[in-house]
Amino acid sequence: MTTFVDRVELHAAAGNGGHGCASVHREKFKPLGGPDGGNGGRGGDVILVVDQDVTTLLDYHHSPHRKATNGQPGAGDNRSGKDGQDLVLPVPDGTVVLDKEGNVLADLVGQGTTFVAGQGGRGGLGNAALASARRKAPGFALLGVPGEERDVVLELKTVADVALVGYPSAGKSSLISVLSAAKPKIADYPFTTLVPNLGVVTAGSTVYTVADVPGLIPGASQGRGLGLEFLRHVERCSVLVHVLDTATLESDRDPVSDLDVIEAELREYGAGLENRPRIVVLNKIDVPDGQDLADLVRPDLEERGYRVFEVSAVAHKGLKELSFGLAELVGAARAAKPKEEATRIVIRPKAVDDSGFTVKREEDGIYRVRGEKPERWIRQTDFNNDEAVGYLADRLSRLGVEDELMKAGARNGDGVAIGPEENAVVFDWEPTMMAGAEMLGRRGEDHRLEAPRPAAQRRRDREAERDEAQREYDDFNPF
Repeated sequence: MTTFVDRVELHAAAGNGGHGCASVHREKFKPLGGPDGGNGGRGGDVILVVDQDVTTLLDYHHSPHRKATNGQPGAGDNRSGKDGQDLVLPVPDGTVVLDKEGNVLADLVGQGTTFVAGQGGRGGLGNAALASARRKAPGFALLGVPGEERDVVLELKTVADVALVGYPSAGKSSLISVLSAAKPKIADYPFTTLVPNLGVVTAGSTVYTVADVPGLIPGASQGRGLGLEFLRHVERCSVLVHVLDTATLESDRDPVSDLDVIEAELREYGAGLENRPRIVVLNKIDVPDGQDLADLVRPDLEERGYRVFEVSAVAHKGLKELSFGLAELVGAARAAKPKEEATRIVIRPKAVDDSGFTVKREEDGIYRVRGEKPERWIRQTDFNNDEAVGYLADRLSRLGVEDELMKAGARNGDGVAIGPEENAVVFDWEPTMMAGAEMLGRRGEDHRLEAPRPAAQRRRDREAERDEAQREYDDFNPF
């Protein structure tokens, strides 16, 4: 039997970026032909996409851990690694993506709408991409960046034009079965409907969808019964239909009191439901006492401002009038909605005075450096390679980390941590006052590859060094 699941926790893990390759081209009579290590491939993303053929989150209830593939490492002869394959996860229309704290990250409505739940890690540069005029033969490459791992909550809110609400066994499932081609389970005991049912209704030139929301009871907005599980399926509906039972066998109930109870629950739940247009359907008038009770309560309901329809789902009475009445309200609601604007790409360049990192002294005396670039750079560094560590020092110095540490009061030998507390690289700071490459000579340079340089060449090399410094500062990011 198919199970309906409308709320799950998904553990999304994007693919890791592939490592760059450190390689030197070699051939006969040319043992040192220059660096030729390729770049690592990008890790695959985890992407949520709306699919109209998917109606439940059941797959993610059974398999909540999803991971995209990793990028492949680079290789010699300038061969870049293959990118990881994106993992595309289909979700129902109306899925809301939240973080663990309940903050909304995305509201996925409409076929093909996407959201990247996990960003794949970028691949590391090979030593061919790191070569420059002052660094002719780097003996290192950058490591790939780990993919993003994130826990998100997927919550389904039914997308429908009309919501049928009312007590259990009020006849909502029977009504939707005769208005549309939907075939919900129907029986004469409470809580027959355990999942929302959707049906498509055609009235003249108007086509709209109707949702049969499982029965509500007093206290539903506070979580009693299955109230909170299903009230969220009413949020997106444009029109609310109160289905009232005129043939109930319970002596302490009548249509007017049922309406008051459901209205109180909708008002308590909030979410803007108090402003939705409403109509009242008095159901089961095929029963003699049902017709009498409908005649009795109708004037009271109309006096309250409700538009009232008397129907019988069993005898198919009053259905045409109801379907066209709903079509009129749905058409008015659609016309009142603002037209959706085309998707716009908004580019927000960073402020000119934004350093991209922060330095803060903590209570234990550690100076903690936080920022997207420094934290990514340390993840890309092979700390077993002294040349790679020197390259990291050059990058941090050009970014201004060393200057900010001095302004914050750091002294030689003080502890410096780059990254969050649970995953930081900690080292004793030794100020250099200048970039490591300038102090130690051209880092990564192999003099066997170098010939005497004329003055014009030296001038071009200095210009190339300035260009490379600017390029490394920007980190291949135009913003």
